[in-house]
Amino acid sequence: MTEEAKARFRVGQIIRHRLFQYRGVIVDADPVFSGTEEWYEEMAKSRPPKDKPWYLVLVHDATHSTYVAELNLEPDESAQPVNHHMVDEIFTGIEDGTYVVRQSIN
Repeated sequence: MTEEAKARFRVGQIIRHRLFQYRGVIVDADPVFSGTEEWYEEMAKSRPPKDKPWYLVLVHDATHSTYVAELNLEPDESAQPVNHHMVDEIFTGIEDGTYVVRQSIN
């Protein structure tokens, strides 16, 4: 049994993809890959490790989100907000360069 890796990034953090250079904001984190084998074979061409954290990211200036291995992310230092239609539904704003998650009432 392997010990799950500690996530380097957190929900609300603005990141940049190392390979494709897009910016985005993290909306969810998994301690290990939780997609299907078919998705991994088709989409994860660089074969990042499945036993490390993966993140759901809203992509800046796009309408989609993406699922990205921690290996491919780095902090974004631009201090610029992320332009995505879902940002205002998930976050209340930015404080100290990090988006603040809306509190849900359940």
